[in-house]
Order: sequence, then C-alpha cells, then structure tokens
Amino acid sequence: MMLQEELLISFLKKFDDYPFLVKLNGRKYRIGDGKPVFTVKFHKMIPLTALTASTSIALGEAYMDGTLEIEGDLYDALDHFLGQVGKFSKEAVLLKKLIPDSFSKKRQRREVSSHYDIGNDFYRLWLDETMSYSCGYFREADDTLYQAQDNKVSYILEKLHLEEGMEILDIGCGWGYLLTEAVKKYKVSGTGITLSHEQCKAFRKKIKAEGLEDMLTVRLMDYRDLPRIRKRFDRVVSVGMMEHVGRKNYPLFLECINQSLKDGGVCLLHFISALKEHPGDAWIRKYIFPGGMIPSLRETVSHMAENNFHVLDVENLRLHYNKTLLCWLKNYREHTGEVREMFDERFVRMWDLYLAACAAVFHNGIVDVHQILATKGVNNDLPAVRWY
Repeated sequence: MMLQEELLISFLKKFDDYPFLVKLNGRKYRIGDGKPVFTVKFHKMIPLTALTASTSIALGEAYMDGTLEIEGDLYDALDHFLGQVGKFSKEAVLLKKLIPDSFSKKRQRREVSSHYDIGNDFYRLWLDETMSYSCGYFREADDTLYQAQDNKVSYILEKLHLEEGMEILDIGCGWGYLLTEAVKKYKVSGTGITLSHEQCKAFRKKIKAEGLEDMLTVRLMDYRDLPRIRKRFDRVVSVGMMEHVGRKNYPLFLECINQSLKDGGVCLLHFISALKEHPGDAWIRKYIFPGGMIPSLRETVSHMAENNFHVLDVENLRLHYNKTLLCWLKNYREHTGEVREMFDERFVRMWDLYLAACAAVFHNGIVDVHQILATKGVNNDLPAVRWY
C-alpha cells in the first residue's frame, strides 16, 4: 500500500507550478514550493496505471465517485491545476477509442441527444431566461447573465447586417432565442435546424405562443440534409454547432453552408476553438460530449477559403466564456437540490466538475471561442468599417 501511495505522490509531483496539499491515508504531502493554494483529499487510492492511461479520466472519475474531494473552491483549484494540462498522461489507444471512426447521421443524432435531450427542465434550472447555451457577451462588468446573452445575440445580428425581408438560417438553433430576436427586431424570416428533440419541441411551442408561425420554422434536421431543401438564404449563422461536426466533416459542413447561402450572402460561425489541432480531452469526450471535437481557428479559415468564403472579421470571446461558465456554475450550485431529485449523485458531481473545469480552461487559454464573419464571394455593399 505504501508503494502505491509513493507512486501516486511521485506522479502528482510533476504538477508543481502552483503548490498544493495532498491528504491521503491520514498523511499530508506538499506538492511544489510555498503555501498551498488548494487541498486535494483522496478517500481511496487511484492506481498509477489509471493515471498514466488518462490523467483526465482517472481524476475526473475519482471526483465523480467521491473518491477525490477538493477542500475549498473547486473552480479555484482547477484554475490553478488545469494550466498544467499539457503534463497530463494521454494513452493514444484509450483516446482513439473515444474518437469515433464515423460521424454518420445516426451516430450524430445519438450523440447530440445524449447531451441536449437531458431535459428542458434541467437546463432551465441554470441557464438564463433566453435559454442560451453558449458564450454570453458582457458589454459591462456588472451585466447579468441574461443581459450578456441578450448582448451576444444582438451583437451577432448586428454583425450579420440584416435588412427587412431577408431570410436567415440558424444551424444548431438551440431553443430559438436568436431567430426569435432576428424576426422581431429586423422583420426577417427565419429557419432553424437542430438534432435535439427537446430543443425542437420547446422552440415550436415558443413560435406558436408568440404567433410567429408565418415568420419562423424549426426543423429536426441534420446539416447534411440542407442541400436537399434547395433553398438559399441571405444569411447563415451557426452558434456552438461546429464542435459537433468532427474534423473529417469540416469541409462538408462548410460546403453545406455554401450551398445554403446566396452569392454575396453573409455567414457567421461562433464556435469553441483551439490554437492547434488536437483530439481533445478524454474525460469530456467520455462523459459530456461524446464525439465532440474542437476545431482550430487556422483549419477553419483554411477550409472556408476552399468554399470561396471571404473572411471579414475574426473575434475572440474567450474571457466572456469564462464569465458565462462561472454564472452557470453559480446557478447550477444554487439548484443542486433540484438536480439531485432528477439524477443521481454521480451526475450531480459530474456536471459541477464539467462547468468548473470548462471555466478554468477558458481562463487559462487552453481553449478559445471565436466568431468568424465572412461573405460567400465578394460583397462590396457591406460597410467598409466595423459597423457594430
């Protein structure tokens, strides 16, 4: 037992950028120099083989199971610890098993459903009134989460430079707030597509309740089926959808947008991005977003060029997502009792870890979130300066 303990501590010693304390079997170990900034308490030994196969999965599962506890604030600990994610062990064979060989329509529907069809009642507990499940935009430091999400939608619509009578397509429309605002503010008509039954059901109910049936349509549809409807739009927007497409399908995704957009039309992509191409985090893939893949900015722009998309503007909203996630985490924790009535304790801890960890990785610049604004071909009628 002592040998296993020594091996565990020896493994943890490489994460010494910030000092922390480890409590194990009644003993205390200091990792790094200086006053510990957080404390990790192990109720049970984690085998070294598990940590070396995937540090992310081993520590994530230990937290989910209650084997590992953080004394103090979980986000603060992760904010210090996850800056060292480059030191994590990642066994190639294990990670490869979590990367799908196929992004078939059937598989993608199943993967999207596993996350977004948990239940609208669950998401209502901790999202804001707009039911926006993507990065907000905090124009002012004291903006509420609702204001930040409304700001984000307004910002996107301004960038699209909408005019009355236009038609807009939203790929991965979620619960429909963006399209609803576009119709009301700019007198355009909109079509949204999603693979989530729960989102589609809620959006259709919203359309009917607000009497927007003549202006708004939502379809349960895969983006690959867009060319079949033989319709071209003035504007195409996609927020938080590209992360579900898969690296092999980026060219196809952009080609489908190309076929859905009129010549000179404007497209905006809002997506979580990475500095370089990498397979992603194993724990997130296994438990949160099966099949999820974060595109890099450079490969996205490169693929866009092949479809004659002329990039007008690129903006990074990384710190806005950190703040958004901290708002969600606060809301989630305020409703933990209600979540516990819906799901088991392992689920409760898993989502707490997910929200806190994502906030930390954005704060540490491990991932970004970008908005790319582009036109299909050349459009000389748009303002020559930023109009927002």
